[in-house]
Amino acid sequence: MGSRTWQAPGSVAWLLMGVVTLVVAVAMALEVRGALDREREFRAAPACASVPAEASGCRWEQEFTVREADTNRGKRNASPQAELLLPSGTSWEVTFRQAGPVVSELEPGEKVVGLVWHGQVVEVRDADGRRQQTSDGPVGWPADRLGGALLCFSFGLPALVGGVWPLFARGDRRHAKAAAVVRWHGVCLAVVTLFTLWAQGSNGWPLWAIAAIWGPFALLGLASMTAFVIAALRGDMDEEAPPVPEPDPAAPASGHS
Repeated sequence: MGSRTWQAPGSVAWLLMGVVTLVVAVAMALEVRGALDREREFRAAPACASVPAEASGCRWEQEFTVREADTNRGKRNASPQAELLLPSGTSWEVTFRQAGPVVSELEPGEKVVGLVWHGQVVEVRDADGRRQQTSDGPVGWPADRLGGALLCFSFGLPALVGGVWPLFARGDRRHAKAAAVVRWHGVCLAVVTLFTLWAQGSNGWPLWAIAAIWGPFALLGLASMTAFVIAALRGDMDEEAPPVPEPDPAAPASGHS
């Protein structure tokens, strides 16, 4: 009875985590197509013939002076940001997804070039020619959405299955172990997905590289999970009690003489 009451809260927790992450996965997956269309529109946009008077679909390079830049390291839920000044003195505040390679090196008074598209600074280029997308930049956003969807799916689906399974097979240790196998394979696959996204982002590989790397690992994980689940259901993973040594009749009795 005690094992059942202990397993139920844990299974419910895994179930809730699975539902939440799967909802996030679906939401991110639905954003991939829109992100791809926006990135294609940006790459195909022509250069503006003159300074756009209002938000425009053409691209305009504008010189700014850095007033302040802060990576916000150590601050929770705070993105790197910079305050840029136009020659007229008008201030533009931009945020970035990460600290490098440009915003972390910016100093007050430094000149930078901002790429303006649809009324937003989507990219900043420093004097050394290094470029960095701002939070409004469309380049790389499809990979972020796809990667986030795969990450949440890799963890969420096994967590959901592994959370529901013990609730329908209460008191069955073999089914409980099989459910645990499913859950922890999901955790391992999520870690592999993180490394996949890191490799793709740090090397600047195209979007299809995410699926090309993640796919084989997902198949290996599925094969491993299936094998361990079958072993758990067969009882191959049951813990056997150690054999009790039999007393040696030839051994002298201890205690009273």
